[in-house]
Amino acid sequence: MDLSNFVAFFANSGFAYFTWQHLLMIAIGSVLIYIAIVKHAEPLLLIPIGFGIILANIPPEVTGILNPPMDGQVGGLLWYIQRGMFLGIYPPLIFLGIGALTDFSYLIADPRLIFLGAAAQVGIFGTFIVANMMGFDIHSAASIAIIGGADGPTSIYLASRFSPDLLAIIAIAAYSYIALIPILQPPVSKLLTTKEERLIRMKKMRHVTQKEKIIFPIATTIVVALLVPKAISLVGMLMLGNLLKESGVTKRLAEAASRYILDSVTILLMLSVGSTARADVFLKPTSLKIFLLGAVAFIIAMMSGIFFAKLMNLFTKDKINPLIGAAGVSAVPDSARVAQTVAQSEDPGNFILMHAMGPNVAGVIGSAVAAGVFLSIL
Repeated sequence: MDLSNFVAFFANSGFAYFTWQHLLMIAIGSVLIYIAIVKHAEPLLLIPIGFGIILANIPPEVTGILNPPMDGQVGGLLWYIQRGMFLGIYPPLIFLGIGALTDFSYLIADPRLIFLGAAAQVGIFGTFIVANMMGFDIHSAASIAIIGGADGPTSIYLASRFSPDLLAIIAIAAYSYIALIPILQPPVSKLLTTKEERLIRMKKMRHVTQKEKIIFPIATTIVVALLVPKAISLVGMLMLGNLLKESGVTKRLAEAASRYILDSVTILLMLSVGSTARADVFLKPTSLKIFLLGAVAFIIAMMSGIFFAKLMNLFTKDKINPLIGAAGVSAVPDSARVAQTVAQSEDPGNFILMHAMGPNVAGVIGSAVAAGVFLSIL
């Protein structure tokens, strides 16, 4: 029997290049998909990320799916899809959709809540210092620190400019911690607050007019762009999406931004993130450090929001339930919902969800501003 044809076939198959590292990465991708489906943990994000990991770790030497174009030959499919991520196109489009989905009236009704969103950014800048002390250069440290904002698009946006080689692990760490919010936030919140504080009932929010809702995104864009010009790509698109929602005359555009654009770009961005997690890039000791620093950043951000709410209560007549301080991270609306759940576990009649959305929305703006600060300074 002539085995030469069989040998030639095998030499050109993926099995000839397949290693245990590829197998491990495919297993990681499969676990992410499993968690997303069985545990309902951010399935819109983790399923395309997990599948992207699988695609990228079927040896690309033979699939060619990651090959750049050269010598007149077209590149691989994922190479082209990844351009939107590395060129910084996808994250602002994600922000456009988030803006079209998000109601900023909670923040407008009680502007003091913006300070809780700002306080949560302490996790970002604190982790930046720690990461730099652990040996990461300032650009990598800045990219890692943004994980503390629980803002996946901003993490990707900054990492694509500062540390493309770390982008996969930073993005996966960011989205992993976002998925873990229902697990991480309650114990941190309960540990740092007393039962009396968790029982605080906040007064009903005032009605916000349409005029205020229209002015807010325009004014915010102008002020933030003048203060931190480098944040305009993210903040500007976030506010444009919100203006489309609140103007009352662009319903179709708001729907397109919040559904069709957001959903389509989410698939492309998450697939891009997963496909950068190749075995030769992902399986390094640095990855473990980034995951640990991401956890530190995330926890510090929640703690900072809670402590600042306590501090505000020393000087304000209308007391703030400190649980909403933990919602100062950017995971809209998950962290606000968790704050509500924790409050109702103490008092089923206590409704703080609308109040928690204030710092939650402020956190989205805050993390984008933090990224702009890093881009401006570094």
